[in-house]
Formats: sequence, C-alpha cells, structure tokens
Amino acid sequence: MTNIFSGRKAIAIVIFPFIFLLDKRYKEDRYLLNHENIHIKQAAEMLVVPFYIWYAVEFFIRYLQYRKFREAYFNISFEREAYRNEQNLQYLKSRKLWAFRKYLQL
Repeated sequence: MTNIFSGRKAIAIVIFPFIFLLDKRYKEDRYLLNHENIHIKQAAEMLVVPFYIWYAVEFFIRYLQYRKFREAYFNISFEREAYRNEQNLQYLKSRKLWAFRKYLQL
C-alpha cells in the first residue's frame, strides 16, 4: 500500500481531472498514480461534484465513527477501493461501474 501521507500532508490529490503531486519524484510511483487514477474514474462516473460531496460527507461520518483523522480517511469507500486495488495496474480496465459501493461500510 502506498503511503499517501508525508508527515501530515497528502503527497497526491485529485482535483478532477488533474492529479497534483507534492513532489515531481512521485511521477514514477506507478501504484500511487494508479490509486489517483481510480479516484479520477470514481469522480467521472459520479459526474464530479457529487463525488466530492459524497467524499466529504462520508469522511465526516467516518470521523464521527472513529474519532481519528487517519482512520476516518482510510475507511472512506473511495479510499478503500483505491487502496485495495492500487497495486493491480490492470484494475481500471476491468473495473465495474460504481465499484466503490462494494467497499461501503454500514
């Protein structure tokens, strides 16, 4: 699993349709880029704005549930899907529509 945090800062973020990296050396990290491309696919299938709203609401719910930032972050359905599949560089070729739903916790 790619450690997406450097200290307390994210090393990469998707602002659809772009991936922003904390440092250009991360351009070589295929798993990190795959992780972020999974987020691009998630955002695209949800028509972008609803993706960010869902992400924020789910983070808030997870934060109330776990009371810890990192634990809340790692339990967002979008992150669970991205982390579990980031090392499968073929994942996006076979990913089904709305696949993140499989990673929702109730």
